Amino acid sequence: MNPPAADAELTDHELLQAHVAGDPDAFATLFRRHRDRLWAVALRTMGNPEDAADGLQDGMIAAYRRAGSFRGEAAVTTWLHRVVVNACLDRIRAAKVRRADPLPEDLDDMADRGSLVTSTAGAADPADLAVVEERRRLVLAALDLLPAEQRAALVLVDMEGYPVAEVAEMLDCAVGTVKSRCSRGRSRLAVLLGVLKPGGDPGHAPPGNPDPLPSVRTTEASRAPPEPG
Repeated sequence: MNPPAADAELTDHELLQAHVAGDPDAFATLFRRHRDRLWAVALRTMGNPEDAADGLQDGMIAAYRRAGSFRGEAAVTTWLHRVVVNACLDRIRAAKVRRADPLPEDLDDMADRGSLVTSTAGAADPADLAVVEERRRLVLAALDLLPAEQRAALVLVDMEGYPVAEVAEMLDCAVGTVKSRCSRGRSRLAVLLGVLKPGGDPGHAPPGNPDPLPSVRTTEASRAPPEPG
């Protein structure tokens, strides 16, 4: 018996080609292969699981329909991320989402935001755990206040660890634009974190830090992404 076209040993490009050729399982296999990172990006970009699920679904539907237009000029994963991020940004722009509302008093629901959960391995002391948790909450709250384009750049570069050049392909913009968005986003986060920190003074932002997100880098996804609908 010949192996199915959607066999897990096929490359991403081969799976996409099989999908275009009519294989009914190829795209699902491709999605399962990359869904954790796509979900984490959608979750961080949108800010909550409900909107992230909608953004991810929009992106996957677009990728499913546009697969025939893929020319192989970038990696399939880069293309998928571009489609998903653009779908999320389109939703944010359409809803004119600018986080102007007061921060919620209870931020516990933010604890399950994909792979943003801070690893607490090695921090057995309750006091240390409390510090780590508070830092995570402050970063999550501040990240939600950034403009969508800056947030997307920071999510992809600082949190997911993609090279700037690859992120430029994902966001369909120049490398310099990605660097500028990251720089402005980091500066804004430094100010926001100074204000949001208990006892923080908006006139005294924390010292400059080229990477204000080291405590919330990718560890593991704590909530499974939805299957494409």
